[in-house]
Amino acid sequence: MPAASFTYRAASLLVCACAALSLAPVAVAAPGGLPTNVQHTDSSPQWEKLRTALFQDRKVEAGTGKVELTVPLRAAYGASVPVKIVSQLAQTPELYVKRMYVLVDKNPSPLAATLELTPEIGQADFETRLRVDEYSHVRVVSELSNGELHMHSRYVKVSGGCSAPPNRDQLHNIGKTVFKLPSGVKLNEPTAVDVQVTHPNDTGFELNNVTVMFIPPHFVRSLKVSYAGRKLFDAELDFSIAENPAWRFNFVPRGEGELAAEVEDSKEGRFTGSLAVRAPADVAQAGAAAQ
Repeated sequence: MPAASFTYRAASLLVCACAALSLAPVAVAAPGGLPTNVQHTDSSPQWEKLRTALFQDRKVEAGTGKVELTVPLRAAYGASVPVKIVSQLAQTPELYVKRMYVLVDKNPSPLAATLELTPEIGQADFETRLRVDEYSHVRVVSELSNGELHMHSRYVKVSGGCSAPPNRDQLHNIGKTVFKLPSGVKLNEPTAVDVQVTHPNDTGFELNNVTVMFIPPHFVRSLKVSYAGRKLFDAELDFSIAENPAWRFNFVPRGEGELAAEVEDSKEGRFTGSLAVRAPADVAQAGAAAQ
């Protein structure tokens, strides 16, 4: 073949190849490193079923700023994904967050928690840790006392949370329930509280490394918290909450009293925990001086 003819054919093939490439769709990553075509605000088939089951035809407003959810995009460990919920609405008798739903769309049990709240918590902010079994949206729906529903969602890239090898070191302490006040007491102001229940929260999808059999489900399903005999919140839970369930929340101490928790698990185990709350020393001294 003459050299000129070969060069012409090669050039023609190159032009055709470039034209084909220019017409082919280009794969572009979504903002924030999400998989293509997945956004934090997207719906999912699982969410559409959950929304209908939980709220029927009620309107669920997204992106209103009334509630915000913080979850890492890439969590380090699927069995313990930190979640922070911040409400932009103060808890007042006139208008407050009445109920919160925490969901993981693609978990075997997607409704991780339903929280029944009262104005006594002062501010409807919560922190906990979730199991996330595969790449999924995590959502919080905040239901106000006037019936409005507000949602915020985040997409999480992690997997294996419901089948991760369990920690069996604390089985002798199952049910031990402990309160802590990380920042002390603030009378008449929202005060942060941590409550933790020692419990494996077995999902039923974990393998026993010795018997190579699935460990039966055994998890905390109910947590009721009060202060001075007044309800703060009740939580209906599932195994989508991480091992040794822990919650950070607020309450407004009007005076000295006792924080109390009632816990029930899926095997009818019942446990309690409490913490006496005393007024700060400067407040107590000021009260004594006034007398």
